[in-house]
Amino acid sequence: MPTFIHVADLKDIPPGTAKVVAVQNVEVALFNLEGSIYAIDNMCQHAGGPLGEGKITGDIVICPWHGYRYHIKTGQYVKNPEMSVACYPVKVEDGKISVAVAP
Repeated sequence: MPTFIHVADLKDIPPGTAKVVAVQNVEVALFNLEGSIYAIDNMCQHAGGPLGEGKITGDIVICPWHGYRYHIKTGQYVKNPEMSVACYPVKVEDGKISVAVAP
């Protein structure tokens, strides 16, 4: 069973925004899509760009460095699923966001 670690408060990530957090030495980008929180690896597979700083369009984040697009809910790269980023389990309880990056 994965170990969930508290990383942020829900109030810190308004809908339509993102926040980058460190979870067990892994940079994770948290996204709030209409009140639901999603967590993916912060590093773009193309050149390591910071996805948590990218533009959010619907359920897509656009890497700020070269425009690569990833599905926030799944971590899949839009044009090639082989270039997907890790997607992590999230729990939100009592306004606290917890993420698990390892089993």
